[in-house]
This record gives sequence, C-alpha cells and structure tokens, in this order.
Amino acid sequence: MSRRAGDTLACMAVCPPGVEPLLDAELAAMGIARRNVVRGGVEVNLRPRQLYAANLWLRTATRVLVRVAMFDVHDFATLERNAATVNWRQWVPAGAQVTFRVSSHRSRLDHTRAIAERLAAAAGAPLATGSADWADGGSSYDDEGAPPAGPPAARFVARIDRNRLTLSADSSGEPLYQRGWRRQVAKAPLRPTLAAAMLAAVGWPAQGQPAQGQPAQGQPAQGQPAQGQPAQGGSSSGRLMLVDPFCGSGTVAIEAALAASGRPPGTGATPGSTRSFAFETWADFAPGTWASVRGEATQRLADAAGNDLTVMASDRDAGAIAATTANAARAAVGHLVAATHSAVSAIEPPPGPPPGPNDTAWVVTNPPWGGRIASGGDLRDLYATFGNVMRARFTGWRVAMLVADRHLAAHSGLGLHEALRTTAGGQPVQLLVTGPLTASS
Repeated sequence: MSRRAGDTLACMAVCPPGVEPLLDAELAAMGIARRNVVRGGVEVNLRPRQLYAANLWLRTATRVLVRVAMFDVHDFATLERNAATVNWRQWVPAGAQVTFRVSSHRSRLDHTRAIAERLAAAAGAPLATGSADWADGGSSYDDEGAPPAGPPAARFVARIDRNRLTLSADSSGEPLYQRGWRRQVAKAPLRPTLAAAMLAAVGWPAQGQPAQGQPAQGQPAQGQPAQGQPAQGGSSSGRLMLVDPFCGSGTVAIEAALAASGRPPGTGATPGSTRSFAFETWADFAPGTWASVRGEATQRLADAAGNDLTVMASDRDAGAIAATTANAARAAVGHLVAATHSAVSAIEPPPGPPPGPNDTAWVVTNPPWGGRIASGGDLRDLYATFGNVMRARFTGWRVAMLVADRHLAAHSGLGLHEALRTTAGGQPVQLLVTGPLTASS
C-alpha cells in the first residue's frame, strides 16, 4: 500500500562521527526536529517532501536512510519468514538489483553475506556484485569518478543486534558526497561533505560571525537559522570573503560558493541541474512534490543574488588549478570562484579595505599533512610561512585549517582552538580556527 502524502517516515541522516551537531543544525534550519542524535547520524521523522528536500539540500550528510521494517532473526528460518513479509516492491523497482550493507552484533546470525543473500531472495531481486562494499566508513579522500553505468541497485542497510534486525532503505542512492561536479581531482582530494562540515563549523556563510567551536547538541551552527529553510547565503549587508591557499581540486572553495549563492550541493549532468536520487525510483514517488522542492532552488538563488561574495582559490600545483577551474564550472559557480596558480608565500587578500564588523572573512584550508602527500620539503617551514603571510597580509580575517597533527599546526604561530573533530581517511583530524588576525596574532 502506498503511503499518504502526510505520513511521516522514521529516518536516519547519516554523517561521519563528530559531524552530528552540524548535521543536526542543518536539519533544524530546515524546520526538522530530530528524535535523537546518535554516533554517526541524526534520527528524524520526515514527511515525503522533507525527505526529498533533505537529500537535495543537506551538505554534511552522507545519505538518508528510511526505516522499512524491524523483526526477529533467531535463525535463518525466521529471517527468511519475516523478510518475506516486507513490501519490497515499494523500494525495489522491477528489474533492479539489490545491495545490502549488513552488520551483526550479539547475534547467532553473523555471516553477513549469507544474510544479504536471504534478504535478496526475499526481495525477489539479484544481489549486486560488491554488495558489502558501499559502507559509509573508510576514506574521506577519494575520486568521485564518473557515474556508474546501467541502472543503480536498490540499497539497504540491515543491522542486527541481539537477534533483532532493523532494515532501512537508502533514499539517496549514490552517497551524497558524490556531488556530481567533481570529475577532476588533485592529490588526496577532500570529500565535499567534510569540506561542508568545515564551513558549517565556522558559520559560513553568515556575515560577521566568529567560530565558537561546535554548536551544542541540538543547536544550530553559528550563523544558521533555527527555523524555516536552511541557510543558503547571508544578508547583503556586508561582504562575504573566503580564501583557500591550498585548494587542491577546489572542494572547499566550491562548497563555499555553492552555500553562499543558494545552490544545492549536488549537480546533474549539466551545470545547474539536479543529480538523481534513489527515492525517485520508489513506488510512491511523487513527481509533483519533487518538482516543487526543486523549484524552491530558483527562489534561493534570487535571495542570495545580492550577496557581495568573493571566493578565491590558489595552489602551487598548476594541475590543481586546472581541476578547480573545471570543477567550479561543472558546479555552475565558475563565475564565483577565482582560481590562481600561486605559492602560499605569494597569496594576497581580495582588493579593498580590511574586514569590518558586518563582513565575513575566512581563510579556510586543508594544508598538506605529510602523511597523505610526500612533503617534498619541511612542512614545518610551510606552516610557518603560512602563519607569517596570514599575520602580515590578512588583518581582520579568521583562519580555519584542517590538520591531523596539532603540533605541526603550531608552527604557524597562530592562536588556534578546536572547532571540529572528526576523521578523514580513517585518521583523526581537527579543524583549528583563530579569532580575527592582527600583526601580533
């Protein structure tokens, strides 16, 4: 039976550990109250329209899962019997393959491949090759690559705890960090969702808002509204300025431009179009509701059009600048991101006076760590040069840098404090931020 338009769905918006308060704030800004914040996600009740909007607009989420069923699985016989009661046709289009991410804890059933095979048989669909390989964990650094060929598989998460199975359908399809615009990458590319978390942690794009660390659980990130639509750009009362001097393939700069210009994070085959989602293949998909959700993007673009926005990206690697330029064009923000081939010692702020109280001015960057990229020299000197340039030329600006080694970051000589702690590539990382810089910072 199809759901009615007003029905709510028990959902989980998934994110990397440590990002939960920022994702919670994004949801709150959309007028969505959470049921619970758990490690790796936020549990919410969503109406279909909210589910569509969450997939379109959430910037820090990896995917949005929808609860399908819960039942006992004391043995394979009860698994098969209870799985047969699921209305699989609601979630699995005719002719589609299925894939399952299975985990089992404190249960007699612990053979995850065998569990996936039983669930696929109940669904009456072939199990896709590599069914266990789409986990949300693992590297936060990867090449988005080209879209997969052929129809996508219907994805499910099956979690067993104490012989109780919770089955969820993935409404997103390809993970939400697959933005669609990143085809060219530099070395160790940063996942867009992590870049978005860095920006959310400093309150971008709201004007004149310093970072105060992570928001309290259940509270919006600084600069984000607690009601109504998600923040998609600041007011036009001040300048919005962001510089990334270690831009790589441009991920931070492009994410900043998308957020400040009112554009959704993912794009389709052509600049400005919308990527596809798994919920579009579900039996009760409402095309009119989805068209209305997408239509709101036009209004958000208009609302953000008055922003005085400057986004600058630079890198000493010419290939990185070429990738940034191509990716920004594909994301439909090529006219907003100025990419230049430059060493960190040569970077300058945008022309104009230093930032005033109504301006937002951030240097947000992911400098080399040494573990991911051969340093080719002493990283301590690079960080020291970076700090000297910031103090000498970026008076009034604030700095946010993602690091794996706080001791290495200390060579910048900047007064840094932690605004976000998460993981990247399986490695703990921190986003360290400053207050407004002075020559003595």
